[in-house]
Amino acid sequence: MQTKKMSIGAMLNAYPDSIGGRLSDIVDLLDDEKFKDVFRSIYLLPSVFNTDLDRGFSLINYEISETLASKRDIERLHKINIDLTMDFILNHISVLSPQFQDIIKNGEKSEYKDFFINWNRFWEGCGTMTDKGYIQPDEKYIKNMFFRKEGLPILMVRFPDGTDVPYWNTFYQKVIYNAVDPLKLVRECGLQYETAVRVSEIINSAVASGKTPEDIDFTGFDEYADKLRDYLQANRSYLGQMDLNIKSPLVWDYYKDTLKKLSDYGVSIVRLDAFAYAPKEPGLRNFLNDPGTWDLLQKIDDIASEHALTLLPEIHASYGEGTYKVLADKGYMVYDFFLPGLLIDAFIRKNGSYLKKWGDEVINNNIMTVNMLGCHDGIPLLDLKGLLPEEDIQNLIDTVVKRGGYVKDLHGAKNVYYQVNATYFSALGESEQRMLMARAIQLFMPGKPQIWYLDLFAGKNDYEAMKRAGAGGHKEINRTNLSLAEARELLDKPVVKKQLEMLRFRNTCPAFTEDAKVTINCDGSKMSIVWANDKATAGLYVDFELETYEIK
Repeated sequence: MQTKKMSIGAMLNAYPDSIGGRLSDIVDLLDDEKFKDVFRSIYLLPSVFNTDLDRGFSLINYEISETLASKRDIERLHKINIDLTMDFILNHISVLSPQFQDIIKNGEKSEYKDFFINWNRFWEGCGTMTDKGYIQPDEKYIKNMFFRKEGLPILMVRFPDGTDVPYWNTFYQKVIYNAVDPLKLVRECGLQYETAVRVSEIINSAVASGKTPEDIDFTGFDEYADKLRDYLQANRSYLGQMDLNIKSPLVWDYYKDTLKKLSDYGVSIVRLDAFAYAPKEPGLRNFLNDPGTWDLLQKIDDIASEHALTLLPEIHASYGEGTYKVLADKGYMVYDFFLPGLLIDAFIRKNGSYLKKWGDEVINNNIMTVNMLGCHDGIPLLDLKGLLPEEDIQNLIDTVVKRGGYVKDLHGAKNVYYQVNATYFSALGESEQRMLMARAIQLFMPGKPQIWYLDLFAGKNDYEAMKRAGAGGHKEINRTNLSLAEARELLDKPVVKKQLEMLRFRNTCPAFTEDAKVTINCDGSKMSIVWANDKATAGLYVDFELETYEIK
């Protein structure tokens, strides 16, 4: 493919309910005079669609969520000249999707039975059938495979004929055994009414406590036990995200329909989430398979180009692996997951040398980046391997954790760090000066700046939100929803006003163009970044020792 042009205007990043509760409130805020010329784009996270889990990343379909947004909200964004970025999730869709529900209803007769990945068909001839009904792949095929969670990524799906069929499930899954109604047990299991009442009490108490049908004690009703367990299994429900079979023509019809729908919404940039998990082959890595990943990406780009859509592939991989280079060489935009950690490291070491090294690489290799400080996920750590020395990465982790952050390890492996969860303001020690200095550096680094809404308002770690979310809710530390009144009040806070001023400067100063020459110099704690073209010059001068910055 040929490298595409990209607008480098600043982009707001938020959930549709991050401010005020609905997208209309965010639009109202962006239409305020205080936001004039502040943003050129907005990246709306996928809860703007019809979703069920993972705060949007489990898509039922790409219809607009009627509880959070409307097509009129999107039209208003276009009217105030805000470009739109939205997600397209290639690897999976929700079990509540029409396609998966059709499988549950019709089993082998479903036209969508191969829309998802039947585990046993995938591994046929590559393993041994277990007594639980799924193939255990031979060790030689899976020893180098990457799985996001412990164990095999399988969801056993009950078909109408009573068989359990394993389907590939990389991410979240939950099997729900539903409470029973005595009247249904009378009709469907042939129980007497009083027996059905007593049995339903046993069942409902057991499933409420988290027991599976096999764990339920039916003492006194042993003759019905097998029938009742089968009834519970046949009527179980599921939550989760099921992997798509990219070898199915129906999946490609779905991909084409989705990209057209995004185009109809007026989307400019399509962020591709989890795309590197989609191509699967026995014995390969199961993540970033080569050449499968790049073949898939090219085919998606061919479809996207028909609708004038630009792709932004989202992928976390260590600097040392060079995946960002492959993306850049193929002409795609690259998510700059290195900048957040490099900036914190520069403040810790009071030295911008690694920051300059990365910035020079972006400039010299003409890499189109979308950069950020905070985001809906954590501050990336895995990405820094090979760019920062291990001891500096560990020091970065220790510093942010001391400031209240939480380390996310990779699928339970304590020695494989992935990200640290914290607001960027808290990760910087809740120093307004550092926040402003970090923002200034971000805006002067080459690329398109993406601004997490909570960073803009200097949000602090939200421990109460983490508690409410329960186990695995660490990401909520940086997802505080603000009321519209709170957001408007915060606009008068100096750290917010100064960020708005910098963003307005970034979007209106004629020095910031796609063809400008960017020069980065660094001498220990002192660093400068200068943009220049034939119309104007803009320079940022920082001192990490003194923690000062100046824009000229």
